[in-house]
Amino acid sequence: MKRETFGSRLGFILVSAGCAVGIGNVWKFPYMCGQFGGAAFILIYLVFLLIMGIPVMVCEFGVGRASRHSVAAAYETLEPQGTKWHITKWIGIIGCYFLMMFYTTVGGWMLYYCVRSFSGDFVGADMETVSAGFSDMLGNMPLMTFWTILICIIGFGVCAFGIQKGIEKVSKFMMTALLLIMIVLAIHSVMMKGAGAGIRFYLIPDFRQMAEIGIGNVIFGAMSQAFFTLSIGIGAMLIFGSYMEKDQRLFGEAVNITVLDTVVALMAGFIIIPACFAYGIEPGAGPSLIFITIPNIFAQVAGGRVWGGLFFLFLSFAAFTTLVAVFENIISFDMDLFGWSRKKSTLVSLILIIILSMPCVMGFNVLAGFTPLGEGSTIMDLEDFIVSNNLLPLGSLGYVLFCTKKNGWGWNHFLEEINQGEGWKFPSGIKGYMSYGLPLLIIIIYLKGYYDKFQPMGTKVLVGWMIVAILFLTFVIGCSCGKSNAEKVDK
Repeated sequence: MKRETFGSRLGFILVSAGCAVGIGNVWKFPYMCGQFGGAAFILIYLVFLLIMGIPVMVCEFGVGRASRHSVAAAYETLEPQGTKWHITKWIGIIGCYFLMMFYTTVGGWMLYYCVRSFSGDFVGADMETVSAGFSDMLGNMPLMTFWTILICIIGFGVCAFGIQKGIEKVSKFMMTALLLIMIVLAIHSVMMKGAGAGIRFYLIPDFRQMAEIGIGNVIFGAMSQAFFTLSIGIGAMLIFGSYMEKDQRLFGEAVNITVLDTVVALMAGFIIIPACFAYGIEPGAGPSLIFITIPNIFAQVAGGRVWGGLFFLFLSFAAFTTLVAVFENIISFDMDLFGWSRKKSTLVSLILIIILSMPCVMGFNVLAGFTPLGEGSTIMDLEDFIVSNNLLPLGSLGYVLFCTKKNGWGWNHFLEEINQGEGWKFPSGIKGYMSYGLPLLIIIIYLKGYYDKFQPMGTKVLVGWMIVAILFLTFVIGCSCGKSNAEKVDK
């Protein structure tokens, strides 16, 4: 079967950027910026995008374009005979499924709040009413189920039309609309009375405040956000590399996508942080910022019904572009592993994802008593922990090692593939950093994530979970340590 391709370079960039642009940009980035001191955090975040995010993305794109497969078959296509790299494909396969087990629920929230905002439900509402509305939604299982199933049907419906007629066409429209809506909302936000303090907080670095928060805390927060914002590690980017022609070098494409992803994150901050300062609301309020704080702000401004509706439409587009991108990965798994048609894989995947999404939906109501990660945690927290703290960093480590080690795809094959075509050439002089420095940074992020998660629970719990983390890490590194048959013969 001939591999599908994108209809244009712009289509590839917008679809890949749409995969990277998601809830992490418009939900997590603004409140992390608020928590870690504003502009100083942003500067460090941009540095780590450059030295970590872009190199890992280039590795994913390279493996995808060279293999012409999803992660389900990419390693088998490129690995030397006798090596075990293909075992790590399960990180990507499991990662995509686990991500959609809770991301579909969050996407459903966005659609529901978009409809509520345009309907005027928040106009004139006070903070208590807005907060109660969010709690009522979480406790209403039929309502949550409806919106989760709806966004799954729409997303897989788009994927059923294929790359050019479905995903590329819809992503071009949604990303263009998303950028336009962001510009309108950002202009409105910075024009609010009292927004000046928020703009200064956002644009002028205050390193004294950074020292008060803790320089190490700010650096690690920026490093982890830069790593996770690009959706790298589980093959979500690899699949779009497999649909690329070889007329453009991959380094420049990765830079373009990272820039677009970063623009969305920064514009989200321009929308939220000045508005928070204008109304005396803490910008580092955490995950509740979008669903409780922001509706309360728009309830108090002239034309709040329209502005609130546009804000949640913007969020819905951001969530939906990621959903469609990962749905495409899941559909491709069946096509690569079992030789299924797109139609059959789409239908089976739709049913499976709807079923797998139900534990997350029920985790806020009928299964609310189940706290897998300690008091106050939910099933969504567990699923997010599995993806964000485990599969993303471990998968990324696998790609980097595969592209640099002699018993993997190898540095020379990697450079030959990513430097085909026109555009920026990947610097060959950073082989040492790619082989040792970048893997070390990923390992630090991985282990520090476990430490931060379980250290508050006590020494015994922390030690137990750190042992689990090291075992997972050993598994990935172990898959990279085997010798190929060719090497054995040489010896």
